[in-house]
Amino acid sequence: MEFHISQYTSGQKPEVPLPSHEIFNTLGEEKIRNLVNDHYNLLIESGIKHLFPQDNIGLEKAKKNSSDFFIQICGGPMYFNKNRGRPMMYKRHLPHKITPEARQVWLECYAQAIRQQQLPDDLALSFWNYIDIFSMWMVNHW
Repeated sequence: MEFHISQYTSGQKPEVPLPSHEIFNTLGEEKIRNLVNDHYNLLIESGIKHLFPQDNIGLEKAKKNSSDFFIQICGGPMYFNKNRGRPMMYKRHLPHKITPEARQVWLECYAQAIRQQQLPDDLALSFWNYIDIFSMWMVNHW
């Protein structure tokens, strides 16, 4: 399956389509955590590895937080809100210089991780459409 990365245009904040809750029903918590883990393992070998914790403790915490967020957004338990409060993801990402190029790498790594999960095409595309647009909101440096 091919995943199209939408063009980023500075200043645009398109409406973010939520992913299907069927993703959680199909994958469950463990496989969503595996997806996020696979993604981070690709990121720490990528050209944007400097944006992520360099120590194992910090990296595992980042994986857990991200997994909690995606489990919640895909229809699972509200782990993120319970453990960290409202997501406010743009604000949480402000300390990191996220460029359009970094967004591209982040998405390329996610495309590879999604393929590894062998999700049904409709669910893979639902998740992709969410992160493709969601990632536009995280860009904070040009």
